[in-house]
Amino acid sequence: MPASRTRHLCSVAAALALTVAGPATAASAATAADDGLREVMFVGNNWDGTADVIKSSGDFAKIGRINVVPDKAERLAEINADPIKWIYYTSIRDQVGQGHDQYADDMYSTPDGRSVVVSRPSFADVVSIDLATDKVNWRFPVAGYRADHMAVSPDGTRVAVSASTANKVQVLDIGTGKELGEFDTGDKPHENFFTNGGKYIWNMSIGEVTTSLDTPGWDWTKGDRHITIVDATTFKQVKTIDMRQRLDAIGLKDFSDAVRPAAFTPDWSKLYFQVSFFNGFLEYDVAADKITRVKTLPENPATNPDRTTWLLDSRHHGISMNPEGTKLCVAGTMDNYATVVDRASFDVGPLITASTPYWATVSGDGKDCIISEAGADQVTAIDFATGQKVLSVPVGDHPQRVRLGHVQADWTSPSGS
Repeated sequence: MPASRTRHLCSVAAALALTVAGPATAASAATAADDGLREVMFVGNNWDGTADVIKSSGDFAKIGRINVVPDKAERLAEINADPIKWIYYTSIRDQVGQGHDQYADDMYSTPDGRSVVVSRPSFADVVSIDLATDKVNWRFPVAGYRADHMAVSPDGTRVAVSASTANKVQVLDIGTGKELGEFDTGDKPHENFFTNGGKYIWNMSIGEVTTSLDTPGWDWTKGDRHITIVDATTFKQVKTIDMRQRLDAIGLKDFSDAVRPAAFTPDWSKLYFQVSFFNGFLEYDVAADKITRVKTLPENPATNPDRTTWLLDSRHHGISMNPEGTKLCVAGTMDNYATVVDRASFDVGPLITASTPYWATVSGDGKDCIISEAGADQVTAIDFATGQKVLSVPVGDHPQRVRLGHVQADWTSPSGS
């Protein structure tokens, strides 16, 4: 798994700050090699039901491909036999999936590099896929009818998954699929983060994103949206953060409080997050518990101003930070570009044209921002130092989440693809 950087802040508020799996360093890559592992990137092709495995840095060349729905026939038979499951399955296809099934939302490899764990929205489950055989090791049906974003603990042993229609997060043993615990969230839980060395879990709920009630006056219909923080051992709530109050305090009453993708500074003192409908991001001071800066990014004049045409209430969806904490990379989803922003000055780099960029992460060596271009079926690397495009690599249909992980050093995909 990617190397984690665990640091402690002095204040109580900062003690709740994020500890995530960060970009691999040269030392961690060497350790992986010593363990017989190879660092890679997993690219989830949501409409394909596949995951491409590519190099984690350099030329990002394709290494192989995984079938993450080897049990597709069995799952469809179950769905077709249950009217309620069938209604949700078709609803996911027609609404969230834009007419397509959603088979690969999020994924993390196991510590031994022998399996990859995948959340599958349309099948409402999490599965572990054996990388040597493309067969299912275990399957966990989530509560409700849709699985969404996941997070992996710093030690790689636990995975948290958002059960989006059940308004809860479930935490699983990554090796066995056994549920270790769960906790309630706001409406439609989305992103998850393990924090403070795995002691806490943060969840961001985004509310209802499939309705057409998208003007600020109808924001109240989107549901209860807040950040939930729990103890990762007891799963008891530690704190909630309602960004509505923080937004109102600085006069942003028309802003949505649905926290979308986010990134923390290396010392966990600042959170940079996107919200629904906004072309830009906000800075949140964890210790002070307030929003300290707002950055509006350029609008693409070709973008349809009708909010109801924007993908699941997104305008910009995807943000990452370089390991030094000096640069942010932002995916301007509906504006069809990505850009690197200086964190101190908020100066904006070149706008790199991209087709529906829907996620942003960091390469294994920390030099590049990697965005998934859902509209072009490719991932693109952008140099953090220059803000310029490095290259693009073709992948499968509708790539979304991109995660660093590991495979066995001599791994080749079972299908040979």
